[in-house]
Amino acid sequence: MYGEPALSAGFESLPYVNVDAPKGGRVVMGETGSFDSLNPHQAKGSTPWQLRFVAYESLMGRNWDEPFGLYGLIAETIETAPDRSWVEFTLRDGVTFSDGTPLTVEDVMWSYETLGTIGHPRYLGTWSKVAKMEQTGDRKIKFTFNTDNPELALLIGMRPILKKAQFADVPFDQAGISVIPITTAPYVIDSYEAGRYVSLKRNENYWGKDLPLRRGTNNADELRMEFYGDESVMFEAFKAGELNAFRESNGQKWDTVYDFPAVQRGDVVKSEIPHQRPSGITGLAMNIRKAPFDDWRVREAMMLAFNFEFINTALNGGKQQRITSYFSNSMLSMDHGPATGKVLDYLNKYQDALLPGAIDGYDLPVSDGSERNRSNLRKAAALLEEAGWTVGPNGQLTDAEGAPFSFDILLRQGSSEVQGISDIFIKHLESLGIKATVTVVDAAQYTQRTDAFDYDMTYYRRGVSLSPGNEQYLYWGSEAAGTQGSYNMIGIQSAAVDGLIGDILQAQSNDDFVAATKALDRVLTTGRYVIPFYEWNVSWIAHDKHLKYPSKLPIYGDWIDFMPDVWWWEE
Repeated sequence: MYGEPALSAGFESLPYVNVDAPKGGRVVMGETGSFDSLNPHQAKGSTPWQLRFVAYESLMGRNWDEPFGLYGLIAETIETAPDRSWVEFTLRDGVTFSDGTPLTVEDVMWSYETLGTIGHPRYLGTWSKVAKMEQTGDRKIKFTFNTDNPELALLIGMRPILKKAQFADVPFDQAGISVIPITTAPYVIDSYEAGRYVSLKRNENYWGKDLPLRRGTNNADELRMEFYGDESVMFEAFKAGELNAFRESNGQKWDTVYDFPAVQRGDVVKSEIPHQRPSGITGLAMNIRKAPFDDWRVREAMMLAFNFEFINTALNGGKQQRITSYFSNSMLSMDHGPATGKVLDYLNKYQDALLPGAIDGYDLPVSDGSERNRSNLRKAAALLEEAGWTVGPNGQLTDAEGAPFSFDILLRQGSSEVQGISDIFIKHLESLGIKATVTVVDAAQYTQRTDAFDYDMTYYRRGVSLSPGNEQYLYWGSEAAGTQGSYNMIGIQSAAVDGLIGDILQAQSNDDFVAATKALDRVLTTGRYVIPFYEWNVSWIAHDKHLKYPSKLPIYGDWIDFMPDVWWWEE
């Protein structure tokens, strides 16, 4: 994106892989919930999240040891205009689908147009910025853009490629779970049972196994995902040996419950994998499309009522740090205190759209750690009164028309830890006269309701990278707020957010890019949209002793496809 790629021409492999890793073995991991689709590129259905990354390929591939540099995968060469107003890809010769048929330019062009028009909403924004897609040679495709957006030349190379002929008789957006997309990826779906498991097998005839991007990767013979009703059942399955890898998210559990016989014998190993990527945001998101969360004062009151210090001690032994902003734990994180320099210059462009704290400085409320949290609750009560809420004779908070302050927290089945957090939060809200409830639904209902923005508050987790760009429009852009199924679950419609995303995309230097992102981080954080939970700046993975990973870690650490991509099985 800026300057030269980290890896020079002719590189032999990614810098964090073991090029001598043996092939074989299996990785079996668990998931809570269920699934009713195997196509993550459709708008409908609930899909195992891993499929999007392990079962599909794109023209370009990532090096997770640099913020944003792309290298040829299906594409052999890339040419682009100095201003990146167009980009042209030359496909590698010999690329084949898993059924042995050759990939063609027609397949690629069909994939782009299909995903960009009737695919998942995540693809629609980039496609709308393509003025023209054309075949310019036997293996060449050129994209010309209709907007000044330098990142598009990179983003357009990251779309999954599908086989056109497979959908000749079945419309892409209507294909059910029995239609397993045929792709060029190293793994193919071998077997599955809806809602129970998915098994992928390594394609022995995979066309790209000797590419620099692929050496030392995709080592396991089988990747298997088992689905369970809740986290406790899944953990028992791991202890019993049904799973051979398990990611832990609770620091207290990591220190206390991993003492079962397999760990004591050394058959199960506990690995801690740090990273240098942003925290992203994890917590309870408020739907600001409707009252009462359309008022920032109410949202700040929720922040004050959420007693993180007490919850952290009760559920995690106080081990985990809190997320302090959307890009915390990275160089892109907002500086606490008044804005200065280029960050202030960017913010000043959008003064009319800023909330208190964006320029002067803002920190999340901190309690004294006691369960009562009196000081913060008094501040919350004052803000609620200022917003028009008063306590009635029965102790319940009501608005000017006498309607009670009540809302529901929507959770997916299996979210036991989040439900525990929510239960404590609800008790604290009761002292303010607020009636909150928790509704737990299965994965299909959860997807249906969140796609339709049918919730008051819900669990929310959004990872962000060291190279934020166009995807930020999908996460928090005004246009996405009204698009059902979009990632803007909160409903943010802010001129400051939209403008700063544009500033990030138009940055002419790394300094401008960092300053614009820090400014965006301030605006998102002071929006009081999500009540943040813990910051995971290290991954805790318990795994079979035969599963190994490289000693050199990428800056992104355990990110997206790190496991199982660069792991291997060693007898």
